Formats: sequence, structure tokens, C-alpha cells
Amino acid sequence: MSKEPLDLGDPFVRIDVDQARELIEAGADLVDVREPGEYAEGHIPGARLVPLNTFLARPREHVQRDNVVFVCAVGVRSALACEMAAAIGLTNIYNLEGGTQAWAARGLPIAKERT
Repeated sequence: MSKEPLDLGDPFVRIDVDQARELIEAGADLVDVREPGEYAEGHIPGARLVPLNTFLARPREHVQRDNVVFVCAVGVRSALACEMAAAIGLTNIYNLEGGTQAWAARGLPIAKERT
């Protein structure tokens, strides 16, 4: 059974790797807000790349529904993306604490772009 999400009064839910995996498997939209080079070096399979600055400039263009998991390297940039998603009215927003690094550290799959 899942642990309770960490509630720090944010307009989004901070989740760990196990909770993220459950949400992704249940069909949540997974958005990686790192830069293209970081994404190419390794990302969570199924993650859609939307660099943070691109997302912040036009958030409605990149997320049209609730149930979004944002991820970056360690969880800082993705928290900013969560704040913006909340500002445009989304309510089921999740930040993967520890980001891609935590995912990889757990030995979960990492996809890499072919060169």
C-alpha cells in the first residue's frame, strides 16, 4: 500500500518514486522539464520533454488536463512547473521528489536517445 503524499502546503503533491510509478502506470501524463541534452542522456520511459522555460512561457499549450507528474533531475525545476500548472487551474499535479536521479537510483528503467 502506498504511503501518504508529503503535504507542505503546496498547490501540488510531492511524491516519491513508488507513488510516481503507480500514477504513471495508471495513465498520468509524465512531463520532463529538463533541457534536451539532459533528457537525451536518460529519462523515464514515456516522459514527454517540455523544457522548463518553454513550459513557463506557454503552459496551456503543453498541459491540457489534470493528472500530471512533473519530473526534472532532482525535483526543483519540476516543482516550479507544478506551481505554474496550479496557476493555470490544474488540480491533480504531482512533483517527483528526487527526480530522475531518484528514479535511476532505485534501478528503474531509464531510456536514452539514440545518437
